[in-house]
Amino acid sequence: MADNIQTKSEAALVKKVGDIANVLAAAGVGFTDYLTQLTYILFLKMDDEKENLGLGSSIPEGYKWRDIVELNGTDLVEKYEEILKELAKDDGLIGTIFTKASNKIDRPVLLAKVIEMVSSENWYMMEGDLKGAIYEAILEKNGQDKKSGAGQYFTPRALIKAMVEVTDPKITETVADPACGTGGFLLAAFEHMKTQSKEISKQNFLKNHALFGADNTPLVVTLASMNLYLHDIGTTKSPIVCQDSLLDTSDTMFNVILANPPFGVRPQGSVEVHANRPEFIKTSDNQVNFLQHIMSIVKPEGRVAVVLPDNVLTDGNATAKVRERLLKGFNLHTILRLPTGIFYAGGVKTNVLFFEKGKETKDIWVYDYRTGIKHTMATKPMTRAHLDDFVECYCSGHMKDRKQTYSEENPNGRWRKFTAEEVYSREQLKLDFKWIDLEEKDDRTVTELLSDMEDKATAIAGAISKLQEILGGIEL
Repeated sequence: MADNIQTKSEAALVKKVGDIANVLAAAGVGFTDYLTQLTYILFLKMDDEKENLGLGSSIPEGYKWRDIVELNGTDLVEKYEEILKELAKDDGLIGTIFTKASNKIDRPVLLAKVIEMVSSENWYMMEGDLKGAIYEAILEKNGQDKKSGAGQYFTPRALIKAMVEVTDPKITETVADPACGTGGFLLAAFEHMKTQSKEISKQNFLKNHALFGADNTPLVVTLASMNLYLHDIGTTKSPIVCQDSLLDTSDTMFNVILANPPFGVRPQGSVEVHANRPEFIKTSDNQVNFLQHIMSIVKPEGRVAVVLPDNVLTDGNATAKVRERLLKGFNLHTILRLPTGIFYAGGVKTNVLFFEKGKETKDIWVYDYRTGIKHTMATKPMTRAHLDDFVECYCSGHMKDRKQTYSEENPNGRWRKFTAEEVYSREQLKLDFKWIDLEEKDDRTVTELLSDMEDKATAIAGAISKLQEILGGIEL
């Protein structure tokens, strides 16, 4: 019964938040900009509630919720912008939440609507699971906004959950995501770890020291910090930092790495990775550099689960050299081949690589959840249940019990072992293992086809825009 009430409350609040988003969208304020301002305003309101309960405030006088809640017109906008500018200077949790904060709702009447909506609820005493679930639902809705490109920051929760389950982080271990987006991996790891012990010291370690996330986009750092904060994680100092992980030369290392790093090439004008990290094999490929970074920050015997596109498994030259380093210095024991249609952004083919540091790769087990599999975000999204068979086959904690479902009698079995001899005899150590022979048929509906075409058109338009930016004033 309680769960049912929570679900209703969650649905009602998500609808309330969504209704305001629609009003703002009609006035030209995108969902991502709205979500960012909602985050700032929500934090101010929760701090006010906390202070009213006699628990103190972490916001300086003159920059609190009460300083804007009665204002309207240009006075409201000016005071709100002054608060954002001041709080962005803080070097603790507040500074992380308000990283490079600026106002994107310059019409007073619209800003007042968001404040009024936030004002109508008590957030601080709301259960962490409920307010966290509301925020996650809003983040997911934001991920569906094709125009903003926010989908790149949102990994499907079904995939995250399966990756965390099989990697099995322990409550005494540290967990990092060097490209954390909105914090989904860290949050799932926290949920997985928090039930493992009721010891206060272990729970404190988990909430305040176990997790680390980094992203180089200020907006995303704000969303990730707030996402964790609403789940009662990092309530004094956020575990999220705003930094370019590929230029990180600190010697901090972690027991577990969970990540879905950005794909493509470095943005124009970025510092060249190799100049800062001469130990890396030189490449402009973002995902290959992230793989090298992850290999450098995982502790000996540490565990990694990372989403990477096909080219990391097949490209030659620098990428092939990185693969060789991976196979020689790490035990790449498992690859999960993923289908298209599970991410909000694009139709890129991806895999999850699971490996441990310190031992050379011998056998590689591959689960093909791609061939003959069709998912779409709209009509057939991937759920956690779709990965049940993979999780069962993985045998987390007892890998010696793994058994192939592939055989001569069942040549289309999705779980197959490739021996060290088979792995190391492949040209340039290419790891694109394929064996299932199913006739591929396109069973998309007209709506799904149009949606896919729209995705491709958006991607092409984005690429043209970037090319024009790079070419600038060059006459051709």
